[in-house]
Amino acid sequence: MTVVENDRIAMATINEQILDEMFDQMNVPEGYKAEIVEGTIYMSPQRDVHWETIQSIVFQLLTILGTKAKVLSDVRIDFPGHLNGLCPDVAKLRDGSQKDSEGRWRYQDVEFIAEVISKGTAMNDYGPKKTAYALAEVPVFLIADPYVGKCRLFTQPKDGDYLGDLPIAYGADVDLTTTLLGLTLKTDEFPRD
Repeated sequence: MTVVENDRIAMATINEQILDEMFDQMNVPEGYKAEIVEGTIYMSPQRDVHWETIQSIVFQLLTILGTKAKVLSDVRIDFPGHLNGLCPDVAKLRDGSQKDSEGRWRYQDVEFIAEVISKGTAMNDYGPKKTAYALAEVPVFLIADPYVGKCRLFTQPKDGDYLGDLPIAYGADVDLTTTLLGLTLKTDEFPRD
């Protein structure tokens, strides 16, 4: 192991400890979601439209992939970058994924993430979270925006960005057949806000 690798491991451990302390000290009101993006705590209310979109995506994934597929919602996963304790709206982990020795899911096992836009935190989804997911080399990242009735599909992560960026209007299918998921998501029942 080189000095650079040792420094990265030490920094990751420090970030995890700081994130643990920050999450432990949070007092999240009922009906709110909290996550830490680049060291800043964000809380947003869970709205019906938001949850119905998440529920539709989760239901479709489990229907196609089977109920044993590891699909999570609003569960903390620490991603690369400074203090990114993110809680994706939907995260699909690879088969056989297991928690690390600290009891956390590993970002290296994430195959798919979906985020549903909230007005107050949209800049995170399109900015630092998208960068963190690309740095983590999450193969497929989908943003659903109920305010404009469109999705954005990001694929092919490279150097902290996604090479593939495809807008998809609600009502059209999200074709993921050429990705490792090998499926299609329907958006015709995604609610609009």
